[in-house]
Amino acid sequence: MILSCAAVLFDVDGTLVDSTPLVERAGREWAAEYGIDPDVFMSGAHGRRTSDRVAEFLPAERVREATARLDALEAVSTDGIIALPGALDLLADMSGLPHAFVTSMDRAQFKARSEAAGIPSPPILVTAEDVADGKPDPSGYLQAAGRLGVDPSACVVVEDAPAGIAAGRAAGATVLALVTSHPEESLAEAHHVVQDLSRVRSTPAGLHLTIA
Repeated sequence: MILSCAAVLFDVDGTLVDSTPLVERAGREWAAEYGIDPDVFMSGAHGRRTSDRVAEFLPAERVREATARLDALEAVSTDGIIALPGALDLLADMSGLPHAFVTSMDRAQFKARSEAAGIPSPPILVTAEDVADGKPDPSGYLQAAGRLGVDPSACVVVEDAPAGIAAGRAAGATVLALVTSHPEESLAEAHHVVQDLSRVRSTPAGLHLTIA
């Protein structure tokens, strides 16, 4: 299957990079410190900006301090962070297809995790600091498309989480979901689903998908 597009907008954590052990450890430690059920906190944390998730559990006046604490816990180590299957090969040969990264991480987190995984710096990067509202709001994807000079409806968004899928659809893009962090049944709002990026290669006109 060919997904024709003028540009590709990649999510990062869970799509290109696997930092699940780090995020789980830090999130659970943080939740326990703040008297929050770790299972409840982690159940909807993936794919969201840290500050947005924290704000769902704490009063507004505590969000900044609590977010900084969770960021500090996540910054302790990059052990176990790896590139997800197919990510490095695809990014090494994008066939001239314009692309950008849109992440819920801040710039420091992105730098640490992408370097640990060997992910090359993208032509365009939109991080948590660049938008007023995080995913599922479409602002990040709309900004990335604008900076590439491409209509969002001509883009393919590559995501792994329901919040990111919702953001891509709200931006008007075609959404390709990967089964790398969530069960396939939770990705039903995506237009297309593949196992991971080893099933994807680029062409000058778009993405070629191998559907199992």
